Amino acid sequence: MAISMGGGETPMSDINTTPLVDVMLVLLIIFLIAVPVAIQTIEKLEIPIIESEEAKNKVENLQLTVSTTDSAGRSAGEPGYEGASRTGECRVYFNNITPVTSEQLYDQAFTRLDRIVTRAGGAEAIMNDPEQIPQVHIRGDVNAPWRCVAGTIYNVQAAGYPIVGFISNPVDPG
Repeated sequence: MAISMGGGETPMSDINTTPLVDVMLVLLIIFLIAVPVAIQTIEKLEIPIIESEEAKNKVENLQLTVSTTDSAGRSAGEPGYEGASRTGECRVYFNNITPVTSEQLYDQAFTRLDRIVTRAGGAEAIMNDPEQIPQVHIRGDVNAPWRCVAGTIYNVQAAGYPIVGFISNPVDPG
């Protein structure tokens, strides 16, 4: 701070803005150099197209569909079904076909996983080869309440499945 003692009884204090201006100029120069480098985009990007092959020894994943009854209490597949309702009863379809209750879901999922682990040679053998560990893929209706989906996740994880994923429709890039 600059202090003036010229004739007055109280010292006069002013802020010295020179260091502030110096810092701001340095920051301006840094940003002028850094911003164009940071926002460079790739004009032409070629993504490889690879034909995928289905693995011969890959264990089959468990497919589940979660929905609810419609407003009239009808399940999917029944005549007059109007679509899932947020207030309807939860419906879970094992392998996307067989309707099951919570208890049946747990029992069937546990039995299925037990058969897969036994066929692989036990828990240690299946843990040494992560490709052998089955996954659960859940297709949930957009109108199914979260309580239905969460209950399904709880049951399959309690049955021993370590990996649970969701299947959705792809977004049209065009």
